[in-house]
Amino acid sequence: MSTLSAVKPKVIKENWKAYCLLLPSIIIFALFMFWPFIYTVYLSFFEWNMISPTKKFVGFQNYIDVLSDPKTYKVFGNTFIYIAILLVLNCIIPYIFSYVIDIVLKRYKGFYKSAIFLPAFISLVVGSILFTWILNPVSGPVAIILGWFGLEMPIWSKTDGWVIVVLSLITSWKVFGYNFIVLYASINGISKELIEAARLDNVPLWRIFINIVLPMSSATGIYVLIITIVQGLQYVFTPIKVITQGGPNYASSNAIYQTYHEVFVLYRTGHSAALSILTMVIFIVLLIIEFKFVEKGVYYEN
Repeated sequence: MSTLSAVKPKVIKENWKAYCLLLPSIIIFALFMFWPFIYTVYLSFFEWNMISPTKKFVGFQNYIDVLSDPKTYKVFGNTFIYIAILLVLNCIIPYIFSYVIDIVLKRYKGFYKSAIFLPAFISLVVGSILFTWILNPVSGPVAIILGWFGLEMPIWSKTDGWVIVVLSLITSWKVFGYNFIVLYASINGISKELIEAARLDNVPLWRIFINIVLPMSSATGIYVLIITIVQGLQYVFTPIKVITQGGPNYASSNAIYQTYHEVFVLYRTGHSAALSILTMVIFIVLLIIEFKFVEKGVYYEN
């Protein structure tokens, strides 16, 4: 009993050390995550233009307005299109590239890795401005080259559909290298003896990828899948802001940009807050679906 009494103060002392070490992180999370979230929920029940000293309580009216606004469904539709395109460009294609460079190619691997990762160092704002010039439908290099073959480049920034595709390509150009290098590191960690044994048995390369590489790197693949969804929500904000400002007629706007537009352009703070909460709910639903149907098939080595 006396031994237990002597150990207990020591355990409490060690626990307090752990709490003190966690305290700075907890404070940062509280200031920059928990409090903004709580305040956003609070603002979603008020009508306020960020200028008036008073806020008018409207209950769930902001949510009703958001859900009854046709623009909301157009913006969420755009958001899912961005996510779908980026899942192909920033998840599936980097997976294939990393497999080919690590397993199939024998030479110049360092060059390919450096070349693919290089755009990750360049600001997305700079990239957006650069692509605005390159893809200028009148005087840009691409338009000039197409003109040599008698082809005309569409005015993509003013055309529904095209504008989302081009903005997705610009975003992908920036983040492709990061996703690629993460997946490459995962594939590079797979036992080379296992892959060589499969190749000695004349197993086709595509079957090695599907049956060996994909399952054994699936933990990293899930991570890339989730951050690609985040990129479709968040990263694409920059080219939208720099190039189209959500136009034409909200054809390029996504959920994150629309919340910014509502609060800092239209000064509808409550409407923006309600839209933010609904966006968060949709993201949580996507994560639940991912954990329910995808996570169960993930291979964890340890």
